[in-house]
Amino acid sequence: MELSTRSRYGLRLMLELASNKKHEPMLLKDIARRQDISEKYLSQIVLSLKNKGLVNTYRGSHGGYLLGKPAEEVSLQEIVETLEGSLSLVPGVRDSNNSKNSIESVAQNVWSNMSSLLTNYLKGVTLADLVKDKEAMDNSVDEE
Repeated sequence: MELSTRSRYGLRLMLELASNKKHEPMLLKDIARRQDISEKYLSQIVLSLKNKGLVNTYRGSHGGYLLGKPAEEVSLQEIVETLEGSLSLVPGVRDSNNSKNSIESVAQNVWSNMSSLLTNYLKGVTLADLVKDKEAMDNSVDEE
């Protein structure tokens, strides 16, 4: 399984917004430059995040993007599912536990359990957690 660039770049975008100490709207072109991501591609990603309420947009000379809700309330699960869709590793596994074939049922349980582990892990990590990790890394680099 591999997450697409939508999720990987979307997480970087959200982490930029969550790390914004000024709490002022950020320009997408500045985020794109800092993260070395195409601004055009980021604009597609941010639209999905905005539609889900994870990002707010502001127009005008002081416009840009801010988090749609506090970083403590944004889980990685929300971000990834917004950009990827279902986190189920195998399509339809969660819905089809009615198999009469015991081998198929056992295999479906494996995929379902793995999907649940992934979902629960991502649900348990927030943007605030990642901001703390980033700040700790930045501080350790500053100390060297």
